[in-house]
Amino acid sequence: MLYTRKGDDGNTKTFACDQRISKSSIVAEALGALDEANSFLGLARARTKDKIFDINGEEIKFPDLILEIQQNLFIVQAEIAGATLSIDVEKVNKVEKIVNEIEKVLPPIKTFFISGATKDGAVLDITRTLVRRAERRVVEAKEEGKIKVSIETLSYLNRLSSLLYALARIVSHLEGTEEIKPDYK
Repeated sequence: MLYTRKGDDGNTKTFACDQRISKSSIVAEALGALDEANSFLGLARARTKDKIFDINGEEIKFPDLILEIQQNLFIVQAEIAGATLSIDVEKVNKVEKIVNEIEKVLPPIKTFFISGATKDGAVLDITRTLVRRAERRVVEAKEEGKIKVSIETLSYLNRLSSLLYALARIVSHLEGTEEIKPDYK
């Protein structure tokens, strides 16, 4: 059944927690922001089914990498909801490695770029901003003492937005589309 009627009063229950929390709480907000980011990653995965890039002779398929990110965000959500799961340092290191390798083939960043050079890049840029919002909500919940979250999970969320920015840039590069700089006029 897709509904239980238990949340009709504006409260919900998180994983491994017997007490109910307000749907407007920072914990519910953090979980919702992560869900939004993950849902948009689904759109990015569907849009980039044919996209591939190379890292040191290893073929990286966009949909496989994005699915891995989606799986990792479920680990983050479980941790926020009270499970004993968390992101490990290897996942953070993998994101850093991919970002570093993508940066080697792209022109260096000397300015901001306007989103929308390509449709796929725009979807990845929107997803990046959703991940940034989720990160802010998770940090807020941690700072308010509402959740415990590992440093690796916080690092992963922080690096994830960099990865999505790099993916948006590389997809535009692969399509031969030039990035547009703001003119500030």
